[in-house]
Amino acid sequence: MADTAKIGFIGLGWMGRGMASNLIRAGHSLMVKGNRDRTPVEALVDQGAVEADSPRAMAENCDIIHLCLSNSAQVEAVIRGEDGILASGRSGLIVIDATTADPVSTAALAAEMEAVGMTLVDAPLGRTPKEAEEGTLDAMVGCDAATFAKVRPIIECWAGNINHVGGTGDGHRMKLVMNFISMGYGALYAEALTMGVKAGLAPQSIQSVIGGSRLSNGFFDTFMRAAVDRDREAHKFSITNAAKDTRYAAAMATEAGMANPLGAAIRNAFAQMEAAGKGGDYVPWLADHVAALNGLDLEAAVKKG
Repeated sequence: MADTAKIGFIGLGWMGRGMASNLIRAGHSLMVKGNRDRTPVEALVDQGAVEADSPRAMAENCDIIHLCLSNSAQVEAVIRGEDGILASGRSGLIVIDATTADPVSTAALAAEMEAVGMTLVDAPLGRTPKEAEEGTLDAMVGCDAATFAKVRPIIECWAGNINHVGGTGDGHRMKLVMNFISMGYGALYAEALTMGVKAGLAPQSIQSVIGGSRLSNGFFDTFMRAAVDRDREAHKFSITNAAKDTRYAAAMATEAGMANPLGAAIRNAFAQMEAAGKGGDYVPWLADHVAALNGLDLEAAVKKG
């Protein structure tokens, strides 16, 4: 199926545009549907993609459709909408959902799709737009073994590290665990940076000492490049998405019947900034906002060194 599959892609944001481009480079025929930003749509059409008028039209003409959207509400609209994927009635269709989504929603959608002969695979992503362009993303895949064998060659076009983590929904559960950790890093680094600078340390010293220790990691590197080096494009993940992911993680913890005190603190850090109108800022900018709440101008501190 992988050699002859007609592939669709809905959601051409920072990650999706690179993933879609890699599918074309691998030789697949591709149908795309974007949103308000026409730039990635036009770029992919120039590479040979065909633009779809609706999710239904895409489903009627494709064997596999990728979704790479912002949240479960958008996924539900694309699948259940009046002109959505379910409306096509396309038995045998496989939908690969790369969105960081609510597993409860995923389970409900999977059941609805199965009832009409469609299959939902959840394959959320790890890493950044840079790896999306390079085709070396992480993928956490949830589906049965037979479906995984069908979709793996497709996923290999845009992912370098592929893990089959269980059945449908388990990919999204794993991604929420990952983002619980990464957004925890973000909240922790913002507060730690503010604390150190308020106590008299230079931001560059904090970046250098921690970055050269066993506490360093890829997230720390890009976070500090944005917050300290002021490379605002180094870590492109919005506070709004962080707030959404921490809400989904909290809901998953509640469903599992566990206490989640650290999750509440992390969630509140991002919810506070989103409520203050900062949702469009990237996660490392949280450091500026935490610093400002504590009477510190982080940019001035960085310039002072």
